[in-house]
Amino acid sequence: MQMKFEKALKRIEDIVEALEQGDVSLDDSLKLFEEGQSLLKFCREKLTKVEKKVKVLIHTEKGELKLKDAQIKEKE
Repeated sequence: MQMKFEKALKRIEDIVEALEQGDVSLDDSLKLFEEGQSLLKFCREKLTKVEKKVKVLIHTEKGELKLKDAQIKEKE
């Protein structure tokens, strides 16, 4: 089962909070940091995939509304 974006984002928030409180050992802080980095990568990849699917609502020459694939340029 793949993690959902919202769950990953919530976990990142929990990790940040734990690290900001400073009550975590150095070893555990490193583990949390690494987990957070992995979750950030997952979230970025998920957002990139979603961006590619975004539709843009445009007006045609006839004044009608039409859905068109968004023109998204990927960063190199």
